Amino acid sequence: MELSSQRPRRSVLFVPASNEKALTKADKLSCDAVIFDLEDAVAPQAKQASRERLSACFALMGEMSLERVIRINSLSSEWGRDDLAVACACRPDAILLPKVETPGDLLQARDALDQAEADSSMALWAMIETPRGVINVGPIGELGKDRAARLSCLVAGTNDLVKETGVRVDFDRRFIHPWLMQIVLGARAGGIDVLDGVSNDFRDLDAFARECAEGAAMGFDGKTLIHPAQIGPANRAFSPAPAAIAAARAIIAAFAQPENAGKGVISLNGRMVEQLHLEQAQRLLARSRPAQEDTSR
Repeated sequence: MELSSQRPRRSVLFVPASNEKALTKADKLSCDAVIFDLEDAVAPQAKQASRERLSACFALMGEMSLERVIRINSLSSEWGRDDLAVACACRPDAILLPKVETPGDLLQARDALDQAEADSSMALWAMIETPRGVINVGPIGELGKDRAARLSCLVAGTNDLVKETGVRVDFDRRFIHPWLMQIVLGARAGGIDVLDGVSNDFRDLDAFARECAEGAAMGFDGKTLIHPAQIGPANRAFSPAPAAIAAARAIIAAFAQPENAGKGVISLNGRMVEQLHLEQAQRLLARSRPAQEDTSR
């Protein structure tokens, strides 16, 4: 997996590493990625047992189409270093760092992975879930430009942001929209993906679908989930519309014409189309394939 992956991340489900039943079902899910959680979802007294359970689970896993991510505890915590060692041994696609507040937090984790001789394809994801993290999200996101930093994705930690600030989200998320948009901007500054935070009421799928539509309109690539019932609505909301897919195909076909070979700008249906539009079209098509293969997801 390349750090600048074109694989979709529409639906990313948290699975507690302490839940053996959920772990065994992970490879049968229709989400794009699973985050195996060693942090918030695991009580302190269950940390060691959860690491052992996760190691056993990864040892039994075969090839999986979905992306596998392990969320560890902060490296500054008493559990972080042990979590990181186990995560490296499991060889996931990525390791998710909680409460990232500065570029240094990521570089520290990068150095630890390098020292452990982790494969260069093992990426880092960063949770932005504190006031300081939001303030510094620009420099954090720009690490995505440096392949050696391993940064591949930012994740909005909305629950912790609400807790840390006291903002009310009783009816909607209007008061945290500015922070969410800052996180999107930080990710785009580094050319990496960005995921919207979780929705806690997994029974209200209509409200969840509205929140997904809002996140997609804000520029998020996908959403983190807490229940399998949320996978379908997230996949639908963050999949490109048929009209967008058709437009992307038209751009790619136009640039492929012999008369347009080597051109940086062409005319298509009365519009100026540049190489950047071609790149966007190629990325959109690459990410639309799962939706085209299974529109029911």
